[in-house]
Amino acid sequence: MSIPDREQGLQRRLTSWQLTMIAIGGAIGVGLFLGSAATIGIAGPGVLISYVLGAFVAAIMGYALAEMASVHPVAGSFGVYADKYVSPWAGLTVRLTYWFAQTVAIGAEVTAVGLYFGYWFPEVPPWVWIIGCSALVLAVNAANVKIFGVLESWLAMIKVFAIAAFIILGGALIIGIGQPAIGLSNLTAHGGFLPHGWTGVWLALTLVITSYMGIEVVAVTAGEAEHPEESVPRAMRGIVVRLIVFYLLAIFIIVTVTPWPSVAETGGRLTGSPFVKVFQGIGIPFTGSIMNFVVISAALSSVNTNLYLCSRMIFSLSRAGYVPERFGSVDSRGVPLAALAASAAGMAAAIALAVKGQQGFLLLYGIAVAAMFFVWTTILLTHIRFRQALPPDRLRILPVKMPVHPLMSIVGIVLILALAASTAFVEGLEWTVPLFLIWLALTAVFYFFRVRALARRLPS
Repeated sequence: MSIPDREQGLQRRLTSWQLTMIAIGGAIGVGLFLGSAATIGIAGPGVLISYVLGAFVAAIMGYALAEMASVHPVAGSFGVYADKYVSPWAGLTVRLTYWFAQTVAIGAEVTAVGLYFGYWFPEVPPWVWIIGCSALVLAVNAANVKIFGVLESWLAMIKVFAIAAFIILGGALIIGIGQPAIGLSNLTAHGGFLPHGWTGVWLALTLVITSYMGIEVVAVTAGEAEHPEESVPRAMRGIVVRLIVFYLLAIFIIVTVTPWPSVAETGGRLTGSPFVKVFQGIGIPFTGSIMNFVVISAALSSVNTNLYLCSRMIFSLSRAGYVPERFGSVDSRGVPLAALAASAAGMAAAIALAVKGQQGFLLLYGIAVAAMFFVWTTILLTHIRFRQALPPDRLRILPVKMPVHPLMSIVGIVLILALAASTAFVEGLEWTVPLFLIWLALTAVFYFFRVRALARRLPS
């Protein structure tokens, strides 16, 4: 049985525009709106260089995924590619790890929602908002994929318009439209452009790179996309360009409009979004509350998309025979409800931490970081093998091609592995890689003792 036949039951109802907006929804989330407080604390204004380096790695990843997804548009995405071109163990492990990473990231994102609502309702316990957010996104994902695509597209549009407005207003403040110009002095006035040197720029990249982790959603949604051979490459190119422009300009505005120490946060505990703090600082009425509404919608959008991704990944694992059959079942609307329920584990963890009075954002986010380093490395390794196996006539008609292959994939792998090693020197991330290695060992044991015999019988 072919892979598309194996994953029948899902419905191809996502348009190219929806793919692009869903990808933006998955990528532009708490990594930018909340996590940037930590990265600015590590690098100061030099974090701009970190975002440029992150964009370079993201572009490599985007090309690799677009190539493979245009040839194999399936819900299992890079997990299926790894199974086919590397090994069944790699296919199982990358899918299971991606599900784990995104499930944990969902917990971090709903935790962020609790922090954001604290701006308006400081007396209300964060767990109240976390539970409400979790119930909402579960209900949306339980609807059919067309409803999900429409709603997520509009939530993503709110992010896009808000960031655009933020950039325009910030630019007006910098050049002095309607009030005295702020200028560029904040970029160098507080310890220089690189207050923590190049080391700070590199260490900040360990968190900055996670802001780009989400572009892989285009490859995952290929399993439910209309005309994936055309829409997937177009959507991937669009999302990479948009992310680079939005991230660089938004961070530039933050560190230029206000002194960077006033928005930076260190010590492993975050209190709010730098985007909200910038508007608080400029004194324009209601803009802080408006931006707080935006970052809440952004977090909800990110949770919504990541929950979709998790459910499709565990669905693909089930259809491949790796996990129980019930996770591969779909209802009459094509929704894998059992896989959706399993993917709510991160939200349950966030609720448990919040009820105990603990802020779980960096704890949960940090665990997801190491897992995503593994996923991205595996994707690039798979891409190298994919290109080696692709017939020359098929290579010539690929709708998108990575330049300077395989050098770009190799450079991406080296950079990601170097970043993984550097997490040992970042406050709050010291134990993420060692803990992830335990997870990796457990998945290896699971594969070799429970799944290896089955995997050998699976059709390629």
